[in-house]
Amino acid sequence: MREMEKGNGVTVVGLGPGRAGLITREAWQAMEEAGHLILRTRIHPTVTALDAAGIGYETYDARYEKATNFETLYAGIADDLAKRGKEEAVVYAVPGSPLVAERTVVLLRTAAERMGTKLAILPGMSFLEVLCTRLAIDPIAGLTILDAEAIGDMAISPRQALVVTQAYDPVIASDAKLALMAHYPDDCGIVFLHNLALPDESIRRIPLYELDRQKDIDHLTSVFVPAQE
Repeated sequence: MREMEKGNGVTVVGLGPGRAGLITREAWQAMEEAGHLILRTRIHPTVTALDAAGIGYETYDARYEKATNFETLYAGIADDLAKRGKEEAVVYAVPGSPLVAERTVVLLRTAAERMGTKLAILPGMSFLEVLCTRLAIDPIAGLTILDAEAIGDMAISPRQALVVTQAYDPVIASDAKLALMAHYPDDCGIVFLHNLALPDESIRRIPLYELDRQKDIDHLTSVFVPAQE
């Protein structure tokens, strides 16, 4: 990290899954020492810890209001970061882990290579570690992780446990439910997880057909579908 800060480039860090204590020490130090810290969004619980510590930052939130779709939005963010990284040292912070369900980082890799921008990605903690802890599961037994928005295009094997992430609103949750119903019984038992690692964390077992009827669906929602015999 210190080597990157001596020159230009982009360092990517994760804000952890929910509470500030789950941000890695390395990521916190990078943000604390950053000359220029940029958040993909300030709509994440751990951002309040940055505010409390007096760590300054800017965000890409304004771009969300103007974007016509997420792919265009994220590509624009990636290009902007790669361009900035050519001129200065930038720390870019994303919710969760930079390497789990974070499309901007995937696109940033490509943009940085195309523009010749130095890029460092620090490992971080995602919601998956909390999910596995709460449900007492070991992913080595087999675990598929799918994006709710793309689930209809993915191969699903009911014999393997499944995590659906990015189910951030009732419409997306409904589409995911219908896609899952092509592989599972309508009344298949699933686990609805919301606000993992936060004081108001909610983990409840519901039938699949009730997925999109939950009142607290938002960007901190994920779903676990147990392996079927």
